Amino acid sequence: MAEAANRETGQTKPRKVKYRKNKASWNPAMQAVPVPGIRRMVNMAATMKDVIHLSIGQPDLPTPKHVIDAYIDALNAGQTGYTMDAGLPELLVALRDYYGARYDRKLTRDNILITSGATEAMYLAISATSAPGRQFIVTDPSFLLYAPLIRMNGGEVKFVPTRADNDHQLDPDEVIRAMGPRTFALILNNPNNPTGAVYPRTTVETILEECAYRGIQVYADEVYDHLIFDDDDFASVLNCSMDLDNIMCISSFSKTYSMAGLRVGWVIASQAAIKSLRRFHMFTTSVANTPSQFAGVAALTGDQQCVKNMVDIYRERRDKVVELVDQTPYLTGYKPGGAFFAFPDLPPHVDGSDLALRMLKETGVCLVPGDAFGEGCTNAVRISFSTTCEKLDEAFDRIIPWMAKQQF
Repeated sequence: MAEAANRETGQTKPRKVKYRKNKASWNPAMQAVPVPGIRRMVNMAATMKDVIHLSIGQPDLPTPKHVIDAYIDALNAGQTGYTMDAGLPELLVALRDYYGARYDRKLTRDNILITSGATEAMYLAISATSAPGRQFIVTDPSFLLYAPLIRMNGGEVKFVPTRADNDHQLDPDEVIRAMGPRTFALILNNPNNPTGAVYPRTTVETILEECAYRGIQVYADEVYDHLIFDDDDFASVLNCSMDLDNIMCISSFSKTYSMAGLRVGWVIASQAAIKSLRRFHMFTTSVANTPSQFAGVAALTGDQQCVKNMVDIYRERRDKVVELVDQTPYLTGYKPGGAFFAFPDLPPHVDGSDLALRMLKETGVCLVPGDAFGEGCTNAVRISFSTTCEKLDEAFDRIIPWMAKQQF
């Protein structure tokens, strides 16, 4: 306890001091980060027994053996240090050759930056460019990462809605009408999470042509680019754009090769854009996981039959979900063309968040409410079919009779 001298006697006596408790001074921009609806549901499900998850956007299929072997071999070889900041040279070459051949586009190593998953790649792209006065066009619904990142950095989000009655397809004319003098960038997630919609070549080319004409940046999230069920001609921005001057194409190994936890993604863009992003990348994660990058080389250069087998399994599950949703009262479904999600509508006045919480408590089936993905889709739920057909049947054996009892 502090002591103070008595002015008359010179003696000291204890002085009571009241100390203030300091709270963490968070950046006000943190207010732009919501508590994800996915996390809310999963946390509640973790306290329950006998839960069937149709919630998590993560592959359940095993990672191919040759990929795991390459990871272990890298560890045994002592490959546990840093790589170059742009990424492992062998992986840069493998990505250059793979995407150059797949989309008939000439690429160099300088067009590519390796990141800690596609999440870091998107974080770098948005955080490095979002600023007050800059408007970003985003679909509604959309993956929950985009809007908070834009707003955290002072940017403005302008949503363009998609709808279940149109298979959640993106209307290029509606996108173009949304463009204005403050439009800086457009985020194009194809195939889409949470809807599973795959945009056709005419849609992608029309949007890219208008963006190039207006000088609008395009950030293309293509992490599900191999999970295509009905059309082998995937319209990537890499083969729909004249050049890469206003393009950043983002992807990862997470979904295609079931490597979600190994955390390796990338950005493909102009050499100038990659040079700028490398500077930012060095002050975030510095480098991606080194053994995982060696595993990525094996994934790209090895036998691709494993990918075809996974796509066949997801297609079977997609067909199963479409059939089951059609049998479910109050759900309006459609046929998603890719990824492993469906996003059916509920009646317009129904709160999807309330319904998902009650469904979890009363049936033990965990879905994700639509409001986790946008402002105009509160009457929807996301269904992940990254689980077996047997589990899908079991889940809907609970869902269908429960929904039939609801009085909306």
